[in-house]
Amino acid sequence: MADSVTDRFLRYVVIDTQSDAKSPTQPSTMKQKDLGRLLVEELLAIGVSDAHLDEHGYVYGTIPATTTKNNVPVVCFTAHMDTAPDFSGTGVKPQIVKNYQGGDIQLVGDKTQVIKVSEHPVLKDLIGHDIVTSDGTTLLGADDKAGIAEIMSAAEFLINNPDIKHGAIRILFTTDEEIGRGVDKVDLAKLGADFGYTLDGETAGTIEDETFSADAVEIDIRGVAIHPGFAYGKMENAIRIAGAIIDRLPKDLAPETTRDRDGFIHPTGISGVMEKANLSFIIRDFTEQGLKTKEALLEKITREVLAGYPGSNFTFTVKEQYRNMKAVLDRHPEIVDYAVEAIRRAGMEPVRGSIRGGTDGSRLSFMGLPCPNIFAGGHAFHSPLEFVSSQDMEKAVKTVVELAKLWEERA
Repeated sequence: MADSVTDRFLRYVVIDTQSDAKSPTQPSTMKQKDLGRLLVEELLAIGVSDAHLDEHGYVYGTIPATTTKNNVPVVCFTAHMDTAPDFSGTGVKPQIVKNYQGGDIQLVGDKTQVIKVSEHPVLKDLIGHDIVTSDGTTLLGADDKAGIAEIMSAAEFLINNPDIKHGAIRILFTTDEEIGRGVDKVDLAKLGADFGYTLDGETAGTIEDETFSADAVEIDIRGVAIHPGFAYGKMENAIRIAGAIIDRLPKDLAPETTRDRDGFIHPTGISGVMEKANLSFIIRDFTEQGLKTKEALLEKITREVLAGYPGSNFTFTVKEQYRNMKAVLDRHPEIVDYAVEAIRRAGMEPVRGSIRGGTDGSRLSFMGLPCPNIFAGGHAFHSPLEFVSSQDMEKAVKTVVELAKLWEERA
């Protein structure tokens, strides 16, 4: 099974599927459909007869039920096809460190890129594993092509073993998750599932039922432009105003200074000329009140800075992105409990976790499809140091199979 899931993964990561937040289309990049078309071909080949790619780039498919029971819930397994815009995903050259025996891993394409045990202590648990990395010049794409490969391998295993009793299983591969639009166009009626599981997590054995709540903030600044030779007492440079706002941000509320259950204020973009400037932020916290407090602080900083520029003004726009899925999942504890049991059956000690981020499951849960997150095995996402263990991907495949069996047994 490890060879199968790894072979699939290696096929998928070489297809460039980066999404683009600046694009208004869905999918945001048409190249995401390249992977979608391949997945449909493979699903049809293994016997998922209704597999198809829709106009928005989503892949849908059904593994038919093998049980005679008529009360087994319909389970969806989902993963996203796009990779993050944070680092290049073009020309991925996957490398395999066979039978890893410990120590730092120097990447062959850029010798300055080293996966260090001191920074990634999980490597100590991967002795003897086959570890897949990029060559250091691109990200790998384990986020979330590992999840896709695992769902595909589990689908093939279940179809080839009809003696394993399970209910109907829906497969959904999404686009644009990395830019917050992953489920914008999902047809839940067509999907027809009772609940789902994203395979988009990290360490083997982890099940996550909580995410950040997330908002985006845009600050548009209008300064006062004038010829610099005649600017004394008149010019109010929007770029300087934007810089002053950034400089006032609390250092202890940044992603690089927070961990565990701490939220943050994170500037993600800045642009401008003398007359006008724009600042983009993402705000993260595990509670709604935490979000509001941080947004109020950011607006207060902006007002205080602008008070020193009486001829200038600003607009402050907050856009909801997603909310902590725990509020929904706590009403359906069996969905997480069964995942915990499936992980145990697959030979691991389950670990309950919270995501310092979001998944498609965050929004799906509030759209009516409760959807916790299961590990996919990848690490160091969104960076050239990204890596995944073949053996951990195999464990994820086994977890999916055990989950399918559990829901049938307990029905």
